[in-house]
Amino acid sequence: MREFCQFLYFCKNQCPILMMQIRQFFPMLFFSLFFLAIGCSGRGNRHEANTGEAPSRSSAVEVPEFNQDSAYAYVARQVAFGPRVPNTESHRQAAAWMAEILARFADTVEVQQARVRAFDGTVLNISNIIASFEPEARNRILLCAHWDSRPFADYDPDPANHYKPIPGANDGASGVGVLIEIARVLSEKDPGIGVDIVLFDAEDYGQHEQASQQVEDTWGLGSQYWSRTPHRHDYNARFGILLDMVGASGAQFRQEGFSTFYAPNIVRKVWATARRIGYGHFFLEEQGGYVTDDHYYVNTIRNIPTINIIHQENNQLHGFFPQWHTLEDDIDFIDPSTLKAVGQTVLTVIFEEGDSRP
Repeated sequence: MREFCQFLYFCKNQCPILMMQIRQFFPMLFFSLFFLAIGCSGRGNRHEANTGEAPSRSSAVEVPEFNQDSAYAYVARQVAFGPRVPNTESHRQAAAWMAEILARFADTVEVQQARVRAFDGTVLNISNIIASFEPEARNRILLCAHWDSRPFADYDPDPANHYKPIPGANDGASGVGVLIEIARVLSEKDPGIGVDIVLFDAEDYGQHEQASQQVEDTWGLGSQYWSRTPHRHDYNARFGILLDMVGASGAQFRQEGFSTFYAPNIVRKVWATARRIGYGHFFLEEQGGYVTDDHYYVNTIRNIPTINIIHQENNQLHGFFPQWHTLEDDIDFIDPSTLKAVGQTVLTVIFEEGDSRP
């Protein structure tokens, strides 16, 4: 078995073309081989599993390496289910997979099921998925992302696609992929602080772009529900970090408006950490726009200071990455090095917070 595992890592690291061909023509075989290789790595080999070159870092705390290839595989696995639109079979299958894989890593996993009403009156069956580490610890950090994908490609250049669901590789799956990989790392090394990973549903079921009147609260339905009725009635956290659109090549993370308004200290902490460990070219010291995203409701309803790490671009009319809300938001545009920049930054924040807790 040891020799077979070594062979898998050799193929992954030294034969990328072969592995890409396997992923293209035999996707289920690719995922099986990849996750078997990750499982074979064990606690002592997690540094070997990371093929990306990490920038030099200085920290008094030993922070584990974030495995960009593992995170990429988690993103690709979500996309392979098809569009994850509420009330569809691909949505149900994806939810079951996420709950199952998080249960391998976390101390507890809860699936908060609910029925919410969309802007057009459709009743959506949704599932917020909550994975907790050290669930009894009072000092906690909240990490979150949305896992659903938009039912409308309303910014697609082809009008014929405007009512088709998007793959949601970057807008949805990228943040979840980073958080599942963080969960895997936390299962191997205790950060010394409680951590909750919440995957919100129905974030992207907002009004169609062509609607005559836009109503903001049609977005973030899962986070609105959780913020009013969390998995623990008295739930609180020191702060939260939301990940949204964190996988595109050349991503730029400006300091989103609601983040700097509700949690300026956390923005400064995260951006300073990214700059210190070598990812300042991703995390720009620039003010971004205000985005009504899941963190808005965690801030305004649950009163947990929460920031949003989100890709914003000034040269796009809609303000986001070029493939946003189009059928092109697929796995081909996901860059493992971007996942690494975000994941390593968040991991560093977690472990340094754990080291400094009272």
